[in-house]
Amino acid sequence: MDNSKSLVCPICQHSNFVVKYEASHVYSYVVDSDAPGRQNQEEFLSFLYDKRELMNSEQYVECQSCGAKFPCRFNLWNISTSMKELQEAINKTVSS
Repeated sequence: MDNSKSLVCPICQHSNFVVKYEASHVYSYVVDSDAPGRQNQEEFLSFLYDKRELMNSEQYVECQSCGAKFPCRFNLWNISTSMKELQEAINKTVSS
């Protein structure tokens, strides 16, 4: 795939996309003698948690023109392969 080409939405034929990663986590803070969470000393700061558990996650490409969502999975971004993978995810969803 030529890297200069844009992704194309098979629904509306536009090339206005965003990749989204939605996740829900449960954050735990151990209650101890000085503050909630072992990481918090003087005040409670929500980002200083003791444990974080991933409960659910979803990755998808969303067309910003028509709102169509196309599920995809990737852990590493590499422009030479990832654009091809994203277009394949878009095409696969339509052909399913």
